[in-house]
Amino acid sequence: METLIETNWKREEFKAYLLSYAANSNYFESEAEKTAILNMVPATAYAKVHKELAEDNDYQSIQKILYNIKKFNYTPEELDVLVNDIQKLFNANEEHDILEENMLRALKKLLH
Repeated sequence: METLIETNWKREEFKAYLLSYAANSNYFESEAEKTAILNMVPATAYAKVHKELAEDNDYQSIQKILYNIKKFNYTPEELDVLVNDIQKLFNANEEHDILEENMLRALKKLLH
């Protein structure tokens, strides 16, 4: 049985968490990725969730992501925008690695 983990985030904080989660798919958030995230969300939102993400395991992160998708009632079009933002994030780096590609595939399935 799925037990979603509730948060009290605003939409922008959820987006910051999701992008940071994606950026950490290869266990390292580069400066280029951080800059890309900060171009998409306010610095305050990023700061609020970044420490929390570092303390969460994958299961907790996924449950929080699923909770917020439901909480904010994302439309399919809005989910497509999130996926595109994740792709932009990964394009911020010079190199794509297999962990990022796998994360993108997994998040596409999770978000849709």
